[in-house]
Amino acid sequence: MFILTMGLNHHTAPIDIREKLVFKETEEEMALITLLQEKSILENVIISTCNRTEIVAVVDQIHTGRYYLKRFMANWFQMDMEKIEPYLFFHEENEAVNHLYKVTAGLDSLVLGETQILGQVKHAFEIAKQTGTTGTLLNKLFREVVTFAKKVHHQTKINENAVSVSYAAVEVAKKLYGSLENKKIVLVGAGEMSELALQNLAGSGIADITIINRTKANAEILADQFQAKVGTYEEMNNYLSIADIVLVSTSADEPIIKQKDMQILMSQKSTSMLVIDIGLPRNVEHDCSYIPNFHLYDIDDLAGVVSANSLERQKIVLALENTIETEVQNFFEWEKQLGVVPVIRALREKALEMQEITMTSLENKLPGLTEREYIQIGKHMKSIINQMLKQPISELKEMSVENDAPTSIEHFKRIFGLTELDITLSEKTQEQAETRS
Repeated sequence: MFILTMGLNHHTAPIDIREKLVFKETEEEMALITLLQEKSILENVIISTCNRTEIVAVVDQIHTGRYYLKRFMANWFQMDMEKIEPYLFFHEENEAVNHLYKVTAGLDSLVLGETQILGQVKHAFEIAKQTGTTGTLLNKLFREVVTFAKKVHHQTKINENAVSVSYAAVEVAKKLYGSLENKKIVLVGAGEMSELALQNLAGSGIADITIINRTKANAEILADQFQAKVGTYEEMNNYLSIADIVLVSTSADEPIIKQKDMQILMSQKSTSMLVIDIGLPRNVEHDCSYIPNFHLYDIDDLAGVVSANSLERQKIVLALENTIETEVQNFFEWEKQLGVVPVIRALREKALEMQEITMTSLENKLPGLTEREYIQIGKHMKSIINQMLKQPISELKEMSVENDAPTSIEHFKRIFGLTELDITLSEKTQEQAETRS
């Protein structure tokens, strides 16, 4: 069993790639189930936010796991694997766990130290747990990283005065207009990002705010908190025609502000308009940026503002490096104590040894096989072995945390004919491999 993370984020992929690889909230459960059906995948959690799409998985083999994670991503989003591969990163074992700790604590975020990602990771874990795609390892790991992130935010205060994306949006508006007094603001969307933006706008002297949302009740709840007006989607362009600043953050799959509409609107508008799109996928068609006096910013455009004034938080991140490494080592010590890792390794080695013996016999009985045919038969045979072992390995992991774990593990070993010698030899082989690496 190995922990493997695959993904892309604001470090590895531009926004035009990231927006094509976002898991819709309504499809999260189906994605998790579909991924679990792939070869080599024993457990999985999918984290999908505006700045990252990452999969944390438990796999039976690293190399096979990497391939089937890539294949799943390509198939799910109907893209060629070769097109998305350059933007993907992989972390294995220690690196994968270390990365998850940093992500959950906000140490890998565009906004260093932000707390929103903690809620997103918790949500991703809860969905996976309810769907049944997590087990012994990921249940333990995600509980630990969430607890750690909460502790970091409480003890270090790294999230205090963090420069949020919403804050950056307001700063861009100030840079363009100077004072924001008497400016008309339209917010399209009534989610968390819009609420954060309103909090930042509240102290800027803005009195004319309109909130537009598909669900009017949600817009009204937010409007009541900030003495704002509520508009309708059907009249959105009317509100935009008199707006100075527009902030868009919805969960729409396609742009809701179109270039052809804005071309007409801006030709009739005497003043410029700042439009800040913090949705992913993007909510505003990119070609709108070519319209005169239409100043369009997306999440990546705000990165420079966000990264400013973060020196103190970067010092905290460096100070946490050793603490995170200790947490990672503690996790793997816990894993070893489960007592099933050597058993699983021995089972796999015994199965592969049987495959080698069968392949040798096959070569002797069918001497006319070409090298290509021999390789193809070997691959298919190994695939059958992997599929046959997947469920027993998953069950063994669950047994390891039950009250009668020692007895259950002994039964498992007897069923598969695993002796203490098999397990000892497997451990020695693993130790030699680790020494060589």
